[in-house]
Amino acid sequence: MDLIALAVPFFLLAIAIEWSWGRWRGRDTYRLTDAVSSLTLGGLSQARRFVALGVGGSVYAWLASVTPFSTWNAEGWWAWVLAFVLYDLCYYCSHRAGHEIKLFWAAHVVHHQSEDYNLSTALRQTSSGFLFGWIFYTPLFFIGVPAEMMVTVGALNLIYQFWVHTEHVGELGWFEYVFVSPSNHRVHHARNTQYLDRNYGGVFIVWDRLFGSYQRELASEPCIYGITKPIQSWSPVESWIHVYRDMFNDMRQTRSWTQRLWVPFSHPAWQPSDVAAANSSLTREDPPFEKYDPQVSVARKVSGAVNLILITVLLLLAQRSEALRGYEAYAWAMMLWFGIANAALLSNADSRLFRLQEGVKLITLFVLAGLLSPQLTLAITPIALIGVSWQFFEKEREEVADATS
Repeated sequence: MDLIALAVPFFLLAIAIEWSWGRWRGRDTYRLTDAVSSLTLGGLSQARRFVALGVGGSVYAWLASVTPFSTWNAEGWWAWVLAFVLYDLCYYCSHRAGHEIKLFWAAHVVHHQSEDYNLSTALRQTSSGFLFGWIFYTPLFFIGVPAEMMVTVGALNLIYQFWVHTEHVGELGWFEYVFVSPSNHRVHHARNTQYLDRNYGGVFIVWDRLFGSYQRELASEPCIYGITKPIQSWSPVESWIHVYRDMFNDMRQTRSWTQRLWVPFSHPAWQPSDVAAANSSLTREDPPFEKYDPQVSVARKVSGAVNLILITVLLLLAQRSEALRGYEAYAWAMMLWFGIANAALLSNADSRLFRLQEGVKLITLFVLAGLLSPQLTLAITPIALIGVSWQFFEKEREEVADATS
């Protein structure tokens, strides 16, 4: 049973409730453009499982076969509780490495790029974490934790983390001393100097208190969200690659072989001495800063939201469809194309390029829908036509504006 897939509808409902609550209270923490970007990256991180399971599964299977320890009895409640706690300790180690070692930060950075903090941010996940993240959970397999138990407690750990991504819940008294909460996790997402690299726990904040990485949220220091070197883009590709690109550029530019080999294992802020000297302009400025917020028309926002809804529904159906067996890579590539097209759509890209992307996107949408069900193709036709009509409406408006200017 895929608990994450089952939880997705509840996640989306909670996002709608949080948005409505914020609007009603006059404290809206959402921007449609940012939320679409976060949800697109979240969808890609789930769809990526169609394509690659990574080497972790093979290593886990090997460890389970050679461990001198007996496999835990999954029927005992104590085993589940212990596995849940130990998994969170492994998560703490993985998460801390994801902030303090550049190679791991290159994958994890995706989750921190949003300059808003709301429940949609929780779903903003990486698609490259499978490359190395599995390393930190190998001890659990070695001591005999069965795979089904690992999958379940891992899913529960991730589901717990969803609700703490909100600005609408303050400090929670004694709860703050034991568990990760919205308050102490806001600190984790802040780019303020005082808050950087703090509060790594997934469920239990006690790990941070034990290992010296805890920081309380301060009323005198409001959280400013995002990363210290903003990417200024909604593109999922840019979100994925920008730290990898910077890392390889540093390795290419430095003349020191020792420092070149150290780059992937260094702190994310570190650069080889000769590269740092030549690129002093890369030095981070402290907040405040301006959010990346290109102004786009209502037509583009509506089209972007419709695109996201369509591909999300199709991917949820695809996870349960026998018709898509053998087309997993195609489904993921289509999701990626939607993300790239939406990034152009929501960034005021050249209208002609945008309409070309939209045309290709609609074709792939109908192909995927046809693979799932001919009836589904008929059902999405009206929605697709609405998206097309919005584009032509915008084109007409642009032409009128040009003629009157």
